[in-house]
Amino acid sequence: MKAQALAYHLAENPVDDEYQPLSNYFPNEEVNLVEVISEDTNAWKMFFDGAVNAKGVGIGAILILPTGQHYPASARLCFFCTNNTTEYEAFIMGMNMAIDQDVEELSIMGDSNLIILQAQGEWETQNVKLIPYRQYVEYLSKRFKFVEFRYIPRFHNELVDALATLASMLPYTGNVHIDPLEIQIPQRHGYCSVVEIDPDAQTWYHDIKRFLKTKEYPEQASGDQKRTIRMLASGFYFSGEVLYKRTPDLNL
Repeated sequence: MKAQALAYHLAENPVDDEYQPLSNYFPNEEVNLVEVISEDTNAWKMFFDGAVNAKGVGIGAILILPTGQHYPASARLCFFCTNNTTEYEAFIMGMNMAIDQDVEELSIMGDSNLIILQAQGEWETQNVKLIPYRQYVEYLSKRFKFVEFRYIPRFHNELVDALATLASMLPYTGNVHIDPLEIQIPQRHGYCSVVEIDPDAQTWYHDIKRFLKTKEYPEQASGDQKRTIRMLASGFYFSGEVLYKRTPDLNL
C-alpha cells in the first residue's frame, strides 16, 4: 500500500522542465503519528471518504454532534473522478452539510493523508485537477469560527467508507430515492416479541397447580385436555402454595 501511494504521487506530479519540488515533500515522523482526539470539546466532528470501483463512484460523510448524534449522508457521482478528486468531493459534501447546520466549530477527519496535508497547508497542490478543489476548501473553511483537519487510519473510518462503497454500488436509474439509513439496536432475538400481561389472566401453570391441589379440571375441558393436564402435572410437585418442577435427576 505504501509503494502504491508513492506511485500515485509520482504519476500525478510528472517531472518536466517547469517542475518545482513540493515544499515539505514527504513529512517524516508526522506521517505515522496517530493523534489522540480529546472528547472535551464543543466542536462537531466530520468524517469523510470516497470509493471508486468497477460499479461506480460513491462518497460518504458523517456529522457527529458533541452529544453523539450522527448525521450520515452518501452520494453517487455521475461523472469521472480519480481517487483524490473523489476524496475531495466527499470532503466538500461534509463541509456543506456542516454549514447547512450552522456549525461554528468543526473537526474534520479523513484517511487520505494527501487531502488532509493539503488542507492543512503543509503540502502544495500542483495537480491542476486538485487546485480548484483546494481553493474551494479554503473558501468553505472561512465559514467556520474554528476548523481543524486531522488524519486518521482507515480502520477508524470504516463507517464512512461503508457509506461511500454502498453509494458506488447502487444502480442508478434517474428517479431513485433512498431515505437516510436508520440503524436499530435490538436487545432480543427477532423471533421474540413483547406482549402485555392481562391483569385478569391466569398463569400458564394455573390448571396444573389446581389439579395437584384439588384434583379438579377446568370447566368445559375435553377428555384430551384432561389427559394433557394429568401428563403435565406428573412433572411437577406441589407443596404448600409452591409449585416445583421435577428434574430428570429427581431434584426440584
